[in-house]
Amino acid sequence: MAENGTGGRKKPHAVVIPYPLQGHVIPAAHLALRLAARGFAVTFVNTESVHQQTARALGADRRSYDIFAGARAPGKEEEERLDVRYELVSDGFPLGFDRSLNHDQFMEGVLHVLPAHVEELLRRLVVDPASTCLVADTFFVWPATLAGKLGVPYVSFWTEPALIFNLYYHMDLLAMHGHFKCKEPRKDTIMYIPGVPAIEPHELMSYLQETDTTSVVHRIIFKAFDEARGADYVLCNTVEELEPSTIAALRAEKPFYAVGPIFPAGFARSAVATSMWAESDCSQWLDAQPPGSVLYISFGSYAHVTRQELHEIAGGVLASGARFLWVMRPDIVSSDDPDPLPEGFAEASAGRGLVVPWCCQVEVLSHAALGGFLTHCGWNSVLESVWSGVPMLCFPLLTDQFTNRRLVVREWRVGVPIGDRGAVFADEVRARIEGVMSGKEGEELREAVEKVRTTLKAAAAQGGSSQRSFDEFVDELTRRCGGC
Repeated sequence: MAENGTGGRKKPHAVVIPYPLQGHVIPAAHLALRLAARGFAVTFVNTESVHQQTARALGADRRSYDIFAGARAPGKEEEERLDVRYELVSDGFPLGFDRSLNHDQFMEGVLHVLPAHVEELLRRLVVDPASTCLVADTFFVWPATLAGKLGVPYVSFWTEPALIFNLYYHMDLLAMHGHFKCKEPRKDTIMYIPGVPAIEPHELMSYLQETDTTSVVHRIIFKAFDEARGADYVLCNTVEELEPSTIAALRAEKPFYAVGPIFPAGFARSAVATSMWAESDCSQWLDAQPPGSVLYISFGSYAHVTRQELHEIAGGVLASGARFLWVMRPDIVSSDDPDPLPEGFAEASAGRGLVVPWCCQVEVLSHAALGGFLTHCGWNSVLESVWSGVPMLCFPLLTDQFTNRRLVVREWRVGVPIGDRGAVFADEVRARIEGVMSGKEGEELREAVEKVRTTLKAAAAQGGSSQRSFDEFVDELTRRCGGC
């Protein structure tokens, strides 16, 4: 047993560093709380920019605000409180820099500038390498190298499905067979990825479908998965029963723990402030709607749609006659285009629709009024929708979302497609909405989503596969970091 200066047991110390995007920060914050609840001292590292946006969303002073303030079990004895410290690091850009509008420039900074700032911080935080571990998002380009320099284990935290980790992990196989890194990639079914019986090229992540692989995001992915091969452990926000063959194949490579879904306690509004936009309270409006009657529409926290795509979707929503709650992020088309909905849309939908800039998604999805979710298929959104028993209409925009749609539509049959980038049309959107919200198709989807929901809930319950996996991971890491 490691000891502290007073002769007592020394806590293992986990430094948790999420990727600086909303969809990555949310599960990382709840993972940090889980580790703290299991006796770890946790240091959570946010970028100054993400912190500023979160503080601004709450109307708090960014200089003194701590996102974990509400989660430290106030009222408990000092020794029972969760030991979560909060640190900030610069991503190398001024706080006023528009990271969304200047995506490639921001990513160049994540690739070349952020690592030096992280290393400087970690050299201060890692006081005792024997009791410390680094839990960093897989998409970072430095964790294995930096963990090696500091003499601490590297836990690669993967916030997406195991299927996607597996495909990135085997990019070399895709390239070797001509499905990737080619001027004209093959279009036939991919049958050679370990743990993946068959996948179509159009179901790959967007970056693996592109022929130009010199972009900054490709350079990040290539380096990140070089680093992932050096991880001591991989922790994944998925459920073993939903991806059994893929997870079995990955376990043959290295210790791989499926510990999802990683949600706030009780699937309620989180005690940790992770939202980067001020949340509108939609509860009063939802309370006034009939059960199962509302279509929730949200395209997530990051990716953009074109004005044309938005107008086609809006036309389909209007023509369907469905009640709807639409989250219209202010920069959904561009930071320069704050009002992208078609002219007259508000008047035409008056009385049956509500448009808000942002909301607490778990509260909305778990409301009885919800009947469907038109989604970009971000992984957090997929898991939250299934947990709430809400079928999905899928319009993926970027990266993992195309592969997530495959899981939702083809494998689990809990959702339907509504089109693709540049090929989404109002008529199809209308027909799909009508089918999901009021047709036989909707009944079948709800039955299917109920089965997957049962699987998710069983995995997360005491004795379930995700709970057992997390217990094994904690025991292993506690041993590794000098605990009993």
